[in-house]
Amino acid sequence: QVQVVESGGGLVQPGGSLRLSCAVSGATLGIYPMGWYRQAPGKQREVVAIITSSGSTNYGAAVKGRFTISRDNAKNTVSLQMNSLKPEDTAVYYCNYRWWWGQGTQVTVSS
Repeated sequence: QVQVVESGGGLVQPGGSLRLSCAVSGATLGIYPMGWYRQAPGKQREVVAIITSSGSTNYGAAVKGRFTISRDNAKNTVSLQMNSLKPEDTAVYYCNYRWWWGQGTQVTVSS
């Protein structure tokens, strides 16, 4: 049984940083891309960042230059380093592996 579990969310002040982690169990990351998505209240889920098996990355326009996605295939994990956080980054962040999703982790940016 495949499980996707996020961790690392929390409350941070504007301009601060957070690091999210995602662990996949029951499968190996292999050749598949991994992604981080987010959903704010009243809004649709949007892509934050995607990383391929070879390490190529793509970012949503709103986070480009501030967020960095990385993966460790040996540990079956993917991380999201978030810097220069803004109040509009407040959302539930979800990790995606193929058609499996984590339960989400809340990120709140507020003073």
